Amino acid sequence: MGDTTRRRTVLAAGAATLAGTVLSGCGNDGGYDAAADNAPAAPSAGGDSGSGGAGGGQALAQTSEIPVGGGKVFKDQKVVVTQPMAGQFKAFSATCTHQGCSVATVKDGNIVCPCHQSLFKIADGTVAGGPATRPLAAAKISVEGDKITLA
Repeated sequence: MGDTTRRRTVLAAGAATLAGTVLSGCGNDGGYDAAADNAPAAPSAGGDSGSGGAGGGQALAQTSEIPVGGGKVFKDQKVVVTQPMAGQFKAFSATCTHQGCSVATVKDGNIVCPCHQSLFKIADGTVAGGPATRPLAAAKISVEGDKITLA
């Protein structure tokens, strides 16, 4: 009888672990720590933007590459740059706050996450459509002349 009890205990523990893993795969965003993943790639020490010398920000794009009312995702830098209105540039983390997928496109005034179709407004990164419930983290950029750099 001891062997039967032991087998049941092991099977129950395995089933509980499997159920927890399956349920956490598509749960809400309450357990995801966006602060840990939302920071875009850090520039070198100093953080001085646009100088082009040591400590300057990482060059991202020309202003002409960011469409008015749209934006562009910079996958390697994990940042998305938008231009809600002519001459107004914003930047956000490209990590979705729902489950940490990378956003992929900017369409119809929204930043789009392909994993579960969360939408974020290009003007301020707030949620335009779930399942995400928290906005994208703001990222710092510098616009000097026609150059956009991470600050």
